[in-house]
Amino acid sequence: MSVIEAKKPELGQIVKILKGRDDGKIAVIIGIVDGRFVSIADGDKRKFDQPKKKNLLHLELQEWISSEVVDSIRESGRVTNGKLRYAVSKFIEASQSNA
Repeated sequence: MSVIEAKKPELGQIVKILKGRDDGKIAVIIGIVDGRFVSIADGDKRKFDQPKKKNLLHLELQEWISSEVVDSIRESGRVTNGKLRYAVSKFIEASQSNA
């Protein structure tokens, strides 16, 4: 079992896209389809209303989970694109300051 398979995806978790057109970009998990697929959005190119369904094998799960996104999805079933952009920018800011 690989490291990626050992981790379970969670709502609001930040991911790095490894395969496809958006290779190298950062997004947020906004839905879990099944054990193999999740829905992701970044609030900019990929909006909440049109999320991308991605295979977990094509994503690198990060340790960072956005509490704002999780709270918003649990309360209303939705999250604003602004909150998604904010979560992505905070993650990028934190990862750059750690490097």
